[in-house]
Amino acid sequence: MEMEVDCQDSSPRVLVESAPGSPDKSSKDRMLDLLDKIELRVERLRQEAFRLEEEKDKVLNTLVTLRNSDVLQNLPDGERDDVLRYADRVTSRCLSVEVPMKIERDDVQEESLHVVNSMIDALVVQLRADPGGSRHQCLTYLNACSSSVEQDVTDKTFEATVLSCSVDDQKQIQKRLQGLLNYIDKNT
Repeated sequence: MEMEVDCQDSSPRVLVESAPGSPDKSSKDRMLDLLDKIELRVERLRQEAFRLEEEKDKVLNTLVTLRNSDVLQNLPDGERDDVLRYADRVTSRCLSVEVPMKIERDDVQEESLHVVNSMIDALVVQLRADPGGSRHQCLTYLNACSSSVEQDVTDKTFEATVLSCSVDDQKQIQKRLQGLLNYIDKNT
């Protein structure tokens, strides 16, 4: 039996044809080759989903920046209201775009992600009361996600917790923190 996968086709099509086996490869080896090809396609899909999520975040950040811009604030009330209504509509449409990614996690990774998200959420709440301290804390969290920084400017507790998260979650945490730091820098 010979199997072929059309990995470029957008439809989920697996062609199965009866044919004499290859003298060079066993049926198991041909199946494993097929699975290798499918796995590469799945990885490309995952990367594209992450890219789309990043693009959505960039659009939302641009909309937040537009809302807080001096140009908008200097418009007459009626014009500002028109622009804000338009921005609300675009924001709503952007938020309707969802590309859910299920990340496989064990219990420890699930708990670690919950703790990390709680720490970042607390940082966001702290931002209003102490922008300077929040920026410093955000930077120590971000540095904890990178191996190329001085050890004295990282939060060791945060670092240990992040390292208990899945690799995909670690990447998302780092991107979230970078986005938060960019927001703090633009708005404080």
